[in-house]
Amino acid sequence: QVQLVESGGGLVQPGGSLRLSCAASGFTISDYTMSWYRQASGKEREWVAGIASTFGSTTYADSVKGRFTISRDNAKNTVYLQMNSLKPEDTAVYYCKAVRLRPYWGQGTQVTVSS
Repeated sequence: QVQLVESGGGLVQPGGSLRLSCAASGFTISDYTMSWYRQASGKEREWVAGIASTFGSTTYADSVKGRFTISRDNAKNTVYLQMNSLKPEDTAVYYCKAVRLRPYWGQGTQVTVSS
């Protein structure tokens, strides 16, 4: 049974950092394209970053490029999102997504950037 569990969210001041984790079970993350999405209150869910299955190439939304880093630890079967220089507009629920033949989603973790 495929399961994704996000953690690491919280309240942080502008300019601060957080690292989100997405622990996967029921499948091997290196066989899937793994992504992070976010959804701010009253807005549509948007793609943030992705890491490809075979070679692990990474891509980012323009809004987070240079500030966020997606990575994976195959031994721990976990994907991470390192978020630096956080801004109030980064406030959202962050979701992990795995895709191979069909998408799987985690339950999300809240990130709030506020002074």
